[in-house]
Amino acid sequence: MLADRLKVAGCLVNARTDWLKTEDFAGLAAHDTNVLVYAHDVTAGGKHGRARALVEELWDTRQGCVSVQVLQEFFVTTTRKIPKPLEAPEAARIIGDLAHWHVHAPAAGDVLAAIDIHQRTGASFWDAMILRSAKELGCQTLHSEDLNPGQAYEGGQVRNPFLA
Repeated sequence: MLADRLKVAGCLVNARTDWLKTEDFAGLAAHDTNVLVYAHDVTAGGKHGRARALVEELWDTRQGCVSVQVLQEFFVTTTRKIPKPLEAPEAARIIGDLAHWHVHAPAAGDVLAAIDIHQRTGASFWDAMILRSAKELGCQTLHSEDLNPGQAYEGGQVRNPFLA
């Protein structure tokens, strides 16, 4: 599984988790693409350590949620856009592991609902799609650095895992 691969790759050696709060794991938690990317981007500095610790915690608690959109964005970003890109087969293995999380595959009705979220909240359409997926999965928390931390959207609250 992904957590084992992170451990084998040495990513979890000395991973700090003291910044995690108990309330971060009170229920299912979704996250935007950046959180997953930072967990696998060794050039991401402190964000790498925080993201990998968060991913490990989500594995341990079985509370990790992800949308198909985030999986797609993860593949493109980690194989093309980070300073030390992953090879496509490695990115595919990680996505295969993440497929064991709670996964939302949006349908046409979800696109329409995301348009409504976008119009009501001012969130970008792509963020609205992630918000819709989080709602459909029943997530209480959405880990994101792009949305306003502490703000409630669609029944869940945004937490920025990179703020102290």
